[in-house]
Amino acid sequence: MRIGVVFPQTEIGADAGAVRAYGQRVEELGFRHVMAFDHVVGADPAVHQGWDGPYDVRTTFHEPMVLFGYLAALTSLELVTGIIILPQRQTALVAKQAAEVDLLTTGRFRLGVGLGWNRVEYEALGQDFTTRGKRVEEQVALMRRLWTESSVTFEGAFDRVTGAGLAPLPVQRPIPVWFGAQSPVAYRRAGRLADGWFPQMSPGPQLDEAKAMVEAAAAQAGRDPAALGMEGRVRWAGSADELHKTVHRWRESGATHVAIDTMRAGLRSVDEHLAALETAAEALEPGTD
Repeated sequence: MRIGVVFPQTEIGADAGAVRAYGQRVEELGFRHVMAFDHVVGADPAVHQGWDGPYDVRTTFHEPMVLFGYLAALTSLELVTGIIILPQRQTALVAKQAAEVDLLTTGRFRLGVGLGWNRVEYEALGQDFTTRGKRVEEQVALMRRLWTESSVTFEGAFDRVTGAGLAPLPVQRPIPVWFGAQSPVAYRRAGRLADGWFPQMSPGPQLDEAKAMVEAAAAQAGRDPAALGMEGRVRWAGSADELHKTVHRWRESGATHVAIDTMRAGLRSVDEHLAALETAAEALEPGTD
């Protein structure tokens, strides 16, 4: 099982030096990958009365693809979007950005995608919130063709490409696409289409039930369920012993990857995030599978 970290989007701030220090130290500690969340714009609660989303206009987010271009020059880590809200973005542009990150990392990239929940953000990006589930399936099919064919002609319900292609093509052909999933519909979609998935719960009966749905859908689609990756997320709560136990539970549940999340743990600077990850690395030895 490969162990990585969640980039603390909302807490690391706008300092490029802090981003650099974080990425390089994470690699020194032996972690294998960095996962970054995605939000393009935040809603203003003063305008959107009753706003109860976890993020708003004051919450900082680095744009993942640009962030990864920077980190690709500084580290040899695998870079993972966890997740890009794909249906609110242009399909061919995401395919191009993903191909570029894959090239800059020499194939150390996973594109995690999902539907999102923020209607305000969809409106700002000019996309339809109500069709996002149908659109994401078409987008993944189109991106895989753009990553593997020099010239693509495609006409779907949402996208049209006529005799066009990406150059250069990525190292990975196609780039692995992982799905965020937290409903039966999403579990079945992941089983049918994804190379891996990100559960939104801890190990236990709920995870077992979700995993069974993913694997059943994969089998029904003629795919090998054992070939699908699964990445758990473990929140840092200050205890190396508890962290070790939770990571072990993910390993027993069949996770291929796990990411340590230090956000919302009361850490006030990049140095405090890195100190927590140093303690975590001593407990987990992430450089060994």
